[in-house]
Amino acid sequence: MSAAPVIAAVDGSADSLRALDWAVDAARRRAAALRVVHVRQYAAWGQADVLVAGPPEAEGDPVLDEVRTRLAGRAGAPAVEYVALEGVPGAVLPELGSDAELLVLGSRGRGGFASLLLGSNGLAAARDAECPVVVVPRPGREVHGEGPAEPGPRVVVGLHADSPDEAVLSFAFTEAALRDARLQVIAAYPWPVQTWSAPGQPVPPVVDQDAVANETRVLAEGFLAPHRERHPRVRADAEALPGDAAGLLVAASKDADLVVVGRHRRRLLAPARMMGSVTQAVLLHAASPVAVVPPAPPEE
Repeated sequence: MSAAPVIAAVDGSADSLRALDWAVDAARRRAAALRVVHVRQYAAWGQADVLVAGPPEAEGDPVLDEVRTRLAGRAGAPAVEYVALEGVPGAVLPELGSDAELLVLGSRGRGGFASLLLGSNGLAAARDAECPVVVVPRPGREVHGEGPAEPGPRVVVGLHADSPDEAVLSFAFTEAALRDARLQVIAAYPWPVQTWSAPGQPVPPVVDQDAVANETRVLAEGFLAPHRERHPRVRADAEALPGDAAGLLVAASKDADLVVVGRHRRRLLAPARMMGSVTQAVLLHAASPVAVVPPAPPEE
């Protein structure tokens, strides 16, 4: 059994209850405990940057009471702990990731504008939490593109062939193994490539597209090799595809069990935690749940 719990953040909204169901399944697959957390928003006059010394009692919390009723008698449910906290959810939720295996929440909660595709709490958690964060979208998101080439469970992962993140690949392979799913690895490369001889005068590329695609595929296969050795039962299909990585991953999210993306590494001149444009676009538009994996710690 995993020592670290899977955390489900709930607020009583339909989005958070869908995330709760996903978290229950994730905890069961990992043989981990489930921690259900409700963060009670500070009053408008409260101090948003100060957390209370101790959490309030979970008893009597109507949101957690609703979850207890929802999970009561569910076959195969993991051990469940209920926690009520007070504070600003966007600040409290990322902190919970310090001792969690996974943090799961819905794409939107009760607050904010109904037109938002991703709430501020989901964005903050995906950007700042120390553990992987899964954001479960609302059903019915439409994505363009054809469906999967073959039926069956499928996990999608984006691979940056120039600078792959081992933590992202490791998480994707593990998730595929837990789900007995095929792993679809998408390595995007920019095409068409344009060079410029003078301002405003593009020149046709002299690089052969087949050569670029082949080189990208060879790099991807090399990065996947050690993970295939650790997970011999996972079928991992590497695809070198031209175009925008975000668009390719969103299209691949159709009928997928999960899309796995990475978060930006901290840089010397930009030490704050950040999310790249690809990750943000996938969170906003993917039809499937999205896992945002923090980067592997830098080697000493």
